[in-house]
Amino acid sequence: MPVKIPNALPAKEILLKENIFVMDCDRAFHQDIRPLKILLLNLMPVKHTTETQLLRHISNTPLQLDVTFLCVKSHVSKNTPESYLNKFYSFFDDVKDKKFDGMIVTGAPVETLPFEDVTYWRELTEIFEWSKTRVTSVFHICWGAQAALRYHYGVPKHTLDKKMFGVFKHDVIKRNVNLLRGFDNVFYAPHSRHTEIRAEDISKIPSLDILCSSKEAGVYIVLSKDGRQVFVTGHSEYDAGTLNEEYKRDLGKGLDISAPKNYYTDDDPEKPPIVKWRSHANLLYSNWLNYYVYQVTPYDINAI
Repeated sequence: MPVKIPNALPAKEILLKENIFVMDCDRAFHQDIRPLKILLLNLMPVKHTTETQLLRHISNTPLQLDVTFLCVKSHVSKNTPESYLNKFYSFFDDVKDKKFDGMIVTGAPVETLPFEDVTYWRELTEIFEWSKTRVTSVFHICWGAQAALRYHYGVPKHTLDKKMFGVFKHDVIKRNVNLLRGFDNVFYAPHSRHTEIRAEDISKIPSLDILCSSKEAGVYIVLSKDGRQVFVTGHSEYDAGTLNEEYKRDLGKGLDISAPKNYYTDDDPEKPPIVKWRSHANLLYSNWLNYYVYQVTPYDINAI
């Protein structure tokens, strides 16, 4: 949250140059506060697991959030009971006349398919188009990020020879960006995907910036210059045991899968994982909620 200080305090300019968020008294006095309306489009098979992971991070701020859960109508879930969806989830028709301060689009286990072959692609693109005028800022995760980059900017995805699987070191390559406030120069984040987006494709689009990347895992965070679209290619929301569960699941299916890199103690799958991405994940979500949603969304939500 911002530090409120007198308008003419000399420290203000120093703090601003250091990328510390300050708010002068005039702005603080005129700032209205209300609960933020957040829409969570959950495309993952086991809905409650992803809900818990994301709610854990977005609740880690002083902001009050009013969360609506959304699922696609054009796909029948095999891993979440219909009764659960009927109780806790909405369809697009239920929310399309509403407006939201922020929206999160999860990943989905469909990345090896061409976008157009995904059963709910048409519905998803309708939601993407709707979000351009009905949501202040949208945070996309993994395949959700790839799908949105394809729809909004025509960015292609590329199939990897081997699954990008593990916890990888990342570098901040664009500084003094609100989304990265408080980030160390080097940080870690989990990845679990068979496809990638490439820096050379992103660099062709003037309205996009690559904020962070990894020598091994590639592009990690992409931000539209207007702050309304955030694209994260990894899974900063993952719990300590998520990669382990995926690894054991794939082994059980007889798949040719290597152990996640840089994850287990001594890289030994028989030893517990080492969590080294949680603080970065908390910063990422709190920065997004504060600087790209709360600080810019209108008090009258109908003005979005």
